[in-house]
Amino acid sequence: MSEELKEGLDRRDFMIASIATVGASAVLAGNTGSAIAQDTAAGTAGGTVYTGDVIDGKKVVRTLDVNDLAPGQKHLLYFQGVQMPTGQHWHVSVTVARGANPGKRGVLTSGVHGDEMSSIHTVQTVMNQLDPAQMSGTVMAVTDVARPAIESMQRRWPNFGRGPDLVDTNRVWPGNENDITAPSRHAGLLFNRLLRPNADFAIDFHTGTTGFEVAAFNIAEMDIPEIKAMAELYPVGQIFDNPTYPNVLHNAFVAAGIPSFCPEIGAARHLDLEMISLFVEGTMNVLKHHGIVAGPMGRTGKDVSVFVGNSAFPILATAGGLVEHLVKLNDKVEAGQKVAIQRNSFGEVVAEYTSGVAGEITGQRSDAMSEPGNPLVFILFNKATQEGVETYPE
Repeated sequence: MSEELKEGLDRRDFMIASIATVGASAVLAGNTGSAIAQDTAAGTAGGTVYTGDVIDGKKVVRTLDVNDLAPGQKHLLYFQGVQMPTGQHWHVSVTVARGANPGKRGVLTSGVHGDEMSSIHTVQTVMNQLDPAQMSGTVMAVTDVARPAIESMQRRWPNFGRGPDLVDTNRVWPGNENDITAPSRHAGLLFNRLLRPNADFAIDFHTGTTGFEVAAFNIAEMDIPEIKAMAELYPVGQIFDNPTYPNVLHNAFVAAGIPSFCPEIGAARHLDLEMISLFVEGTMNVLKHHGIVAGPMGRTGKDVSVFVGNSAFPILATAGGLVEHLVKLNDKVEAGQKVAIQRNSFGEVVAEYTSGVAGEITGQRSDAMSEPGNPLVFILFNKATQEGVETYPE
C-alpha cells in the first residue's frame, strides 16, 4: 500500500473505530461461535478449503485463495455463505480469471442489493471479455452477493430471525461471522474468506434503487490518489467525491487498506445497455491501468465533461400524486430553479419543487407516483464545509 493511501486512510478514523467495534463484538461472541472463529483462522492461513459439494458441476468453497487455482484459466465456483432457516446455505457465484502470468488481483462485486441488474450485467460482460491466457494477474467476480434479495429482485435482504425484516446488506460490512443477524454473518464470511484476502483493489458495482434512477457516476474518495486514478478512467459525467456510509462494502475495503470505489449504473430492475457499456469500458481501462490486461486505453473521463461534487441535495415529496420532472439526469440547475411539479387525481398542481443549490441532477424518482416523504430528486453539488458522515433518505 502506498504512502498516499496510508495517509488517506489515516483520515478515516470513524471507519477504523467502526471496524474496531465489530472486532470487539466478535470477541464477545467468541464463546458461542468458537467453531466458526477457528475455522476462519484455519481457512485463511491454509488457503482454499473445499466443502466437498458440487452444484451444477461447480465445486463449492468455504475459503478461497485465488493463487491455489490453475493459471491461464477461468474457474467457476460457488462460495458457501450463511445458512438459511432450513440449515442449507446461500451459495454465491464466483468467477475467477487467473492470468497465465503473475500480477495484481482485482475483485469485482455486484448484487449487494438485489434489484440492481445492470451492475450484475456489467461485471458479467467484463469477465466474458477476459482471456486468462493473455492476462498478468487475476480478476475475481462475485455477482450475486445478497442471494435472498436477488431471488425476489428487491433491494434488501429478507431476514426472518426476529420477525419479518428487510436488511440493507450494504450497511453491514465488513460483517461479523458471529453476529446475531444472517446478513451480517453472510457479509463476514464473504469479506474474511473470499473478498479481502484476494484483493489488491476492488470495485463494487451498484445502480439506483427500485423507483429511483441515477446518472452514470462513480462514488470515490478523490483525495486518495490510487482511488482517484481508477475513478477517472471511466467515460462518465459525474463523480461523487464523498465517503458516504462507513459500513458500505467499498468503504470496508478501503478501511482494510484496499483501494476501492463504487460505480452507479442507472435504474434498478432492468438492463441499461448503453450505460453498462460505459462502465465496461471504464473497468477494462482499470484492468489495463493495473497491468492485468494489455492494449490501448478506451475512452476515459478526459473524453467527457465530468462534474465532481462532494454532496447531494435531496428534494423530498411534500404531497401525494403524479410526479412530473422538469429537468433530466445530468442537467445543470441553479438555486431556486423549479425541477418538478406534482398533481393530484384531478390534475391540479399540489406541489412545486425547486433546487436549493447549484449543481447537476444525479438522481430522479422513476416511479410516476409518490407519497409524502419519498425522494424525488438528488442534486450533486459542492458543499463548502463537510461535517461528519452525511446520511441520505431512501
